[in-house]
Amino acid sequence: MQSKTLTGGQALVRLLANYGVDTVFGIPGVHTLELYRGLPGSGIRHVLTRHEQGAGFMADGYARVSGKPGVCFIITGPGVTNAATAIGQAYADSIPMLVISSVNHTASLGKGWGCLHETQDQRAMTAPITAFSVVALSTADLPELIARAYAVFDSERPRPVHISVPLDVLSAPVEWDWSNEVVRRPGRGVPSAEALEQAVAKLASAKRPMIIAGGGALLAADALQRLSTQLAAPFFSSVAGKGLLPVDHPLNAGSTLCVEPGWQLISEADVVLAIGTEMADTDFWRERLPLSGELLRVDIDPRKFNDFYPCTVALQGDARQTAEALLECLPSTPRNADAAIQKVAALRQAVSAGHGPLQSIHQAILDRVAAELPANAFISSDMTQLAYTGNYAFHSHAPRSWLHPTGYGTLGYGLPAGIGAKFGAPQRPGLVLVGDGGFLYTAQELATAVEELDSPLVVLLWNNDALGQIRDDMLNLDIEPIGVLPRNPDFAALARAFGCTVTQPQNLDELQTDLRNGFKRNGVTLIELKHACVC
Repeated sequence: MQSKTLTGGQALVRLLANYGVDTVFGIPGVHTLELYRGLPGSGIRHVLTRHEQGAGFMADGYARVSGKPGVCFIITGPGVTNAATAIGQAYADSIPMLVISSVNHTASLGKGWGCLHETQDQRAMTAPITAFSVVALSTADLPELIARAYAVFDSERPRPVHISVPLDVLSAPVEWDWSNEVVRRPGRGVPSAEALEQAVAKLASAKRPMIIAGGGALLAADALQRLSTQLAAPFFSSVAGKGLLPVDHPLNAGSTLCVEPGWQLISEADVVLAIGTEMADTDFWRERLPLSGELLRVDIDPRKFNDFYPCTVALQGDARQTAEALLECLPSTPRNADAAIQKVAALRQAVSAGHGPLQSIHQAILDRVAAELPANAFISSDMTQLAYTGNYAFHSHAPRSWLHPTGYGTLGYGLPAGIGAKFGAPQRPGLVLVGDGGFLYTAQELATAVEELDSPLVVLLWNNDALGQIRDDMLNLDIEPIGVLPRNPDFAALARAFGCTVTQPQNLDELQTDLRNGFKRNGVTLIELKHACVC
């Protein structure tokens, strides 16, 4: 008779289900069999990816649209190193991700015995790109480590966590069933009363206040809209914060701090409230914003208060709760916003008028996308010139609707992240914006998309037959272009081989029709748009 005693792997899967995990991304291997023993009957859906990097990117996309941690099951050694790029991307962009991997038997760790998939120190490989990386040395360690991971996700800056579980721990019987022991999960709280009082005084006396919000403020949209209105403050967002204000809000300056008109406007602020944003150079495309006024920073991470942008007032706490606390203390009568509204309108005009020839082509494509994109859709974008323009020129109607690998800048992100987002929000149509170079990094994940998805995912492949940005950078620096004009495959034939519906529009009108039809079609549609067709 089969024993009913749970193994460490089985109990761990049950524990994850009790924490609300409904989907895991991964590829089963000889070192993760005990995790897979636990999946049947757990209520957790397993999504088979075609590469561990794809599993990590899918978990990232899942987390960005759902707000829940994305979870991966990864094998020892090569599985971990394959996933490391995706873990690094999630770390750079503060995305909650739980990576559960196996590791060799406890007795062999660090001894160089030549075991299958052996590394000298697996934990050390992911330590620099995680909130913490740890090895579970017994089954009793597992509930404590999972609780610690969720404490990071819920109360700290939400970065990836990697837990390595030795093979003998995965297969060992648990001494007691701890799989239902979900601990109380901490919150983030509000800043001190003193800090709030100082911030309110600065904002109330400001002549030209402005707001910058980022991915840490995605749950604060309502409060931020009221704060912008009450202060008559132009509202900027980072790329991660796109959609926090309605597109037509007259104070919405969008994600334009990466172009000259945005830099000019923010330089006029006498007080800037930065909330839930790292204020990194990857957000602004320049080393330093021209801030001449006082800076008030709201962040859960105290290390941000005295980094590249030291602040006048540091407000450590949750973005939504802090914004609401500020609103309670500020004068309730909104200021006259006429001057601020005029400045934002002038900014929008300047951004549109400032497009170069290439950006004008991108804008024409993005306009057709906007015309057909369903209201509840999301866009997952890769590191491609079309997306770089979209970062500031495309208007998102809601948070968690524009997924972009901002901080780490990883090629190959767009497709698997878009697939993962479909599992995080199955009811939302998805669009992937990807260039020909980045597409070939993770094109194999089309197999996962076709196999698993039964609702619309449209992949818009922008094919300029080049590593366009690097080619242009070389030319601008008077460097002879080398390695930037690859010979591409027949993308249409490749996509059909995976089972996608494929179109190749010859002009923008055909593109718009293909987009419309793609969003009506359940399944995966690849639209290959060549640069020559829209020039």
